[in-house]
Amino acid sequence: MKKHLLPTLLFSIFLISCTVIRQGEVGVKRRLGKIDPMFIEQGPKGYNLFTTTILKVPTRTMNIEVKPDLPSKEGLTIRSEISILYRIKPEAAPKIVQGIGLNYESEVILPVFRSAAADITAKFLAKDMHSGERTQIEGAIRRQMTEILEAKGFVIENVLLKSIMLPAGLSRTIEEKLQAEQEAQRMEFVKEREKRDAERRIIEAEGKKEIARIQAEGEKNAAIIQAEARKRMFEIEAEGRANAMEIEAVATRRANDTINRTLSPSILKLRQIEAFRSLSNSNNSKLVVTDGKTPFLSLPDNF
Repeated sequence: MKKHLLPTLLFSIFLISCTVIRQGEVGVKRRLGKIDPMFIEQGPKGYNLFTTTILKVPTRTMNIEVKPDLPSKEGLTIRSEISILYRIKPEAAPKIVQGIGLNYESEVILPVFRSAAADITAKFLAKDMHSGERTQIEGAIRRQMTEILEAKGFVIENVLLKSIMLPAGLSRTIEEKLQAEQEAQRMEFVKEREKRDAERRIIEAEGKKEIARIQAEGEKNAAIIQAEARKRMFEIEAEGRANAMEIEAVATRRANDTINRTLSPSILKLRQIEAFRSLSNSNNSKLVVTDGKTPFLSLPDNF
């Protein structure tokens, strides 16, 4: 009977002496009370059940939610709800277990946070925690925590002010001030809009004035151009007429010169005789005065 129980016992011991390191965590081996400085990565790991213990330390991002009372610059106590996002460096896990233990949140992280948060918020007014200064406060707390905890193997990823609860009287005052500021901003917006509208109207008036000036200048220039064109046309016509008259005079002079060169005394006498003959055919009385040398040929009887 005992021989049949021995394999089962050995198999049970083997299963007990094996563990699995999952994603987002590392293992820290402690053998006979001494911490191994090398961390164990994810996967199945076997160990001696009687001499060794494997501690699992999470390395994923962890969230601690706290509700501290924070001091303000004017001495008020502000109730808040804050989230601390942090993680552990894998290589620092053995040192953290050796120096701090597994209760590192309550032993180190939270005390450092309370000190840093009180130190930072005491420099700000209560209304600043409820306005756009919140991001600045969160960043300052995170930086101060990082200066202390990074060397110990902790990474502070973020500090988030989830909610701030101001005293009732202060809340009303802040709300009234915010409403007044919003009203002032609205009036400033209206004033700026009216100013832009006035500037737009001035620009439009100046634009219309400039357009009218440009049109007037264009009409004036067009009139000047037309007048110059008409003047030039008249000049061209006058020059044309003068050239025509000059050409006609030259032609007449040349014709007369040609005629004068072709006329001889015989031809002139012939023309005179023809003229007298033409006169002799007229029924009217004529008085002809001659130099006494002009011949009279075939004059009619009633001449």
